[in-house]
Amino acid sequence: MKYRTAVRRKSEPIADPRKILIVEDSRTFAKALRKLLTDETELSVVTCASLNELHEVVTEEPEAYGIAVVDLNLPDAPDGEAIDFTVQRGIPTIVFTGSFDVETRSRIMARDVIDYVLKNNEFALDTLVTAVKRALANRETRILVVDDMTAARKHLARTLAIQQYSVIEAGSGAEALSLLAANPDIQLVVCDYNMPDMDGYVLTRKIRRLLAPDKVRVIGISSTTDLAVSAGFLKAGANDFISRPFMPEELQCRIANNADTLAQLKQLQDLASRDYLTGLFNRRHFFENGPKLVTTVQARPSSAVAILDVDHFKQLNDTHGHDVGDQLLERVARCLRDSVEGTGNLLARLGGEEFVILFPGMAPADAMRFCDHIRLDISHAALQVGAETISVTASIGVAMVDPADSFDHCLRAADRALYAAKQQGRNRVCLEGA
Repeated sequence: MKYRTAVRRKSEPIADPRKILIVEDSRTFAKALRKLLTDETELSVVTCASLNELHEVVTEEPEAYGIAVVDLNLPDAPDGEAIDFTVQRGIPTIVFTGSFDVETRSRIMARDVIDYVLKNNEFALDTLVTAVKRALANRETRILVVDDMTAARKHLARTLAIQQYSVIEAGSGAEALSLLAANPDIQLVVCDYNMPDMDGYVLTRKIRRLLAPDKVRVIGISSTTDLAVSAGFLKAGANDFISRPFMPEELQCRIANNADTLAQLKQLQDLASRDYLTGLFNRRHFFENGPKLVTTVQARPSSAVAILDVDHFKQLNDTHGHDVGDQLLERVARCLRDSVEGTGNLLARLGGEEFVILFPGMAPADAMRFCDHIRLDISHAALQVGAETISVTASIGVAMVDPADSFDHCLRAADRALYAAKQQGRNRVCLEGA
């Protein structure tokens, strides 16, 4: 079975902060797995070596565990009783086993587990860690299942829910489109071909007119033996196709691969729109999205834009070197990010020591006051370099953004206000035309 690696930066919080439970009688294996899981997920990991110990730890903290990794055969639980225990108590479970055959697979899959991993290979630990990370990441993936046949829809939805996905159901194409509009966080759509109001091809085309493949992945599904149906889905804009009846492992891998592709596309888009040093949006993102933001708030009186420049930055670079200069820019970016986060304002690094903030729907005078708070925050963000404390200040120019005027013209107005702030002694905010 092919496993996808969960696309997630290590610093990002896990959706479920509960503990990971390892049930394994080999202390060496359990210790190594615990170390890897702790490092990779930054969650607390608890280990136990028997069914008896499992009873004790879960009874003491019945709601403490968000996922369990359980050995199929334990000395006091030779027939998977430990798996039954965790599953029955609602703990999502991944099984690992040293022996595997068709009968063993059937025993495992009949228990509603997330996944199984074979123990008898050199990659077993890494595969287990990947399976855990994938299950944790799945909780952040929302899937829409579309099928007019209730039994088939419920079966598919339940299978995906066992994999820890967040699942929404629709009984028709029209309902699916309504749910997509109301739930912009839906990332995958799994739709049947035969439906009374519109078939899977029509629904796929309608989805594609609304949402590109880098926003939502579409997977067709059908029990037909007509090979042309899969081709029809792909021609209509679907990304994949699954035939019924399906193996749970096949469904798991196809869904996971599509979710992974979507996450990678978003990651690439994010990298393309971010400044490499500060992590803020870059110049390209600002100029592509700034004008759109302004048009969304045209009903409000006005908008404003501010350009910020770090004072005497060239002199600081020449004196202390580019490494210190980079540290200073990161410090300023952090102040700006903290100030702008959650406000709906658009912050970006234009280049060098210049930053820009767009205030959609905010009057220039209010934006000027906002920027003065930012200026004060930056002036308090001194940088310690060895025994020397380097102070930093910034000059800021603010201008009105008129939707009827060109975006470049508004930025030039802010740039003129910035020049005035520098001419008046720096470390101040000036408003164009004031």
